[in-house]
Amino acid sequence: MDHATELTGFAWRKSSYSGENEGACVEVADAVPGLVPVRDSKVPHGPVLVFPGGAWSAFVGAVREGGLAGLHG
Repeated sequence: MDHATELTGFAWRKSSYSGENEGACVEVADAVPGLVPVRDSKVPHGPVLVFPGGAWSAFVGAVREGGLAGLHG
């Protein structure tokens, strides 16, 4: 079963923080109960990563609080 194909009917959105970064951002689909599908906005037909909703919320919270600031390369 091709899960990426199953996700094509969902509405994808970019963060309002994406701004003018030459398209280097991710998109999420909100209408999947308990899960958060994430994809590269530059490759909309490429792979999709799917995270449990709680894990995604924790990740976003850590980013907002600056908890991951020292991890960039």
